[in-house]
Amino acid sequence: MAGLIRQFLKPNLVYRSSSIYTQTHRLFSAEGNAPPQTFNKEVIQKLVNLNKVVVFMKGNPEAPRCGFSNAVVQILRMHGVQYDAHDVLQSDELREKIKEFSDWPTIPQVFINGEFVGGCDIMLQMHQSGDLIEELKKVGIESELLKEAENTDPKKDQK
Repeated sequence: MAGLIRQFLKPNLVYRSSSIYTQTHRLFSAEGNAPPQTFNKEVIQKLVNLNKVVVFMKGNPEAPRCGFSNAVVQILRMHGVQYDAHDVLQSDELREKIKEFSDWPTIPQVFINGEFVGGCDIMLQMHQSGDLIEELKKVGIESELLKEAENTDPKKDQK
């Protein structure tokens, strides 16, 4: 997987969230591979398929640069989701091409298992309704919120 990242991404453009409590780290090409000159549909498709959850946002998870991107980061953090984050402010071309790719006009954009889910409003609705837990479960990700609920379940103490 690291080879794909090196092949298709500019340095300092991608961040991987390693867990709910640890910092993200930048992924970059140590070999100095030339970054792509264009973000075409094929390159974008590879980006959204690199991880089960991928976010295109303004800024990075350590320092979101808009409130909507921050909200998505906080939602994913509450669920303990590991994800790749792409800072669209680092590339005007990426910012425009991801909007074309998803046919969605705003940033942030969230992809789960390679499928476009939506932006901040949709993620918030899914979080509030519990649908996000179900979508994550479909791709083999157990939400930290479920684990917390199990640990605080009063019925569990009665057994």
